[in-house]
Amino acid sequence: MHHTTAPSQSPWYRQVDRGQWKSFFAAWIGYVLDGFDFVLITLVLTEISDDFHLDTVQAASLVSAAFITRWLGGAVLGALGDRFGRKLSMVVSILLYSLGSFACGFAWDYTSLFVARLAIGMGMAGEYSASATYVMESWPVHMRNRASGFLISGYSVGTVLAAQVYKWVVPSLGWRWMFYLGLIPVLIALWMRRALPEAGDWKASVAEHDKRPNPFGPLFATPARATVNLVLAVVATGSLLAVFTPLGDGMVPVLSVAAGVCLIAFAVQLGGRRGWLLWVSMIVTIFFAFLYSWPIQALLPTYLKTDLGYDAGQVTDALYYAGFGTMAGCWLAGFVGDWIGTRKAYAFTLLASLVFVFPVFAVRDSLPLLGVLLFVLQATSFGISGLLPRYIGGHFPTHSRAAALGFTYNVGALGGAVAPVLGAHLASGMDLGHALAVLTFAGTMIVVLLVGFDVPGRLGRLLDPDGPADHLVAEPGHDTAPAREGVA
Repeated sequence: MHHTTAPSQSPWYRQVDRGQWKSFFAAWIGYVLDGFDFVLITLVLTEISDDFHLDTVQAASLVSAAFITRWLGGAVLGALGDRFGRKLSMVVSILLYSLGSFACGFAWDYTSLFVARLAIGMGMAGEYSASATYVMESWPVHMRNRASGFLISGYSVGTVLAAQVYKWVVPSLGWRWMFYLGLIPVLIALWMRRALPEAGDWKASVAEHDKRPNPFGPLFATPARATVNLVLAVVATGSLLAVFTPLGDGMVPVLSVAAGVCLIAFAVQLGGRRGWLLWVSMIVTIFFAFLYSWPIQALLPTYLKTDLGYDAGQVTDALYYAGFGTMAGCWLAGFVGDWIGTRKAYAFTLLASLVFVFPVFAVRDSLPLLGVLLFVLQATSFGISGLLPRYIGGHFPTHSRAAALGFTYNVGALGGAVAPVLGAHLASGMDLGHALAVLTFAGTMIVVLLVGFDVPGRLGRLLDPDGPADHLVAEPGHDTAPAREGVA
């Protein structure tokens, strides 16, 4: 797989060869189905609650279940990608979340459905790191922001598609048929296994040198360390399970700290003497990225129904605006990132989003105006996270990139579980719209500072001063790309 190092005079889409487009669309379809599966549970939650006689807390825990195993799925499937190739990791991830989704259709009670959701969480975590590393390492160096942004847009397509399929399928066939559709990605995964080439960067720096990295090596360096880490894994998983289910009633702050300490201990070991500070600061950055974007993702429908009194049709229309805004933002992020650099694009676009946060929650009587504002806010706020894989991936070398991206992203993603709780807590002292606006504004400002000043990269270079600023353009086998193309 070749890598062009500087833009040629031909249109950008001609600079991506046929094999690279094929790689992209395979990963993109996986991401569409990932988005489809993730929102599926939220769409059919009322039907499931009626069938299984669930209370509100149990129903909510089915949505949160995916967060319990994400850190594990991201780490294990990422390590698989570093050792045996991006393609295999991508296929295994898709099989895992597809079969988990299919199993949801056969669930007979709350517990069986919850277990299937745990499998979905692991598969989706692996899919993020596997697909992102696969596409970025397959595309030309100067277009890797586009590879990242275009790929992440698939998630929004999946969420919009799920809402549409729900309207067609559930009224006539029932909620289980939405999950039976989970078998479709299995066929795609089998086709991918046969038809796709391996990612170029991984092939050049790992496979061709027959160096098979073992990212988990530090965790099992001695029998004593292996035992301690096994205990940490059990405590982390058990704590998260209790936090996201009724088991942890009254103990959530203590359990959250216990889980956090265990996961940070893993990050310190996996990062090693030179990299631990980078791993930990990257997790913190991603945590805040979820914290600013997820209150709106999780609580917007509630706000529209309770504060604005919208009916189901109006809520769906508003969510369409938001979904298409996110999609457009991902595409825009790719072009702007390749034009001015990943960090500048990320920070400046987020700054622009702040203009729209409070106006969104000030509109009361006009659905078209609210829709337009939501479109622009989601494009500049949530859509810019299309650059997140590119931003994270540039900080880690090829031989450990999938495990590092998978672990840091999916531990940081716990911010997405904290955000709705924080939003609801804030709303007890003010109206929900105001609470969401405050949380989004504050979280966005923190991420602007962390990304804009590249705090993870700077901290990482304190311990590893010789490490390149951007591994995705400075790996062996790449010539130096134009300065403006990298992480600026």
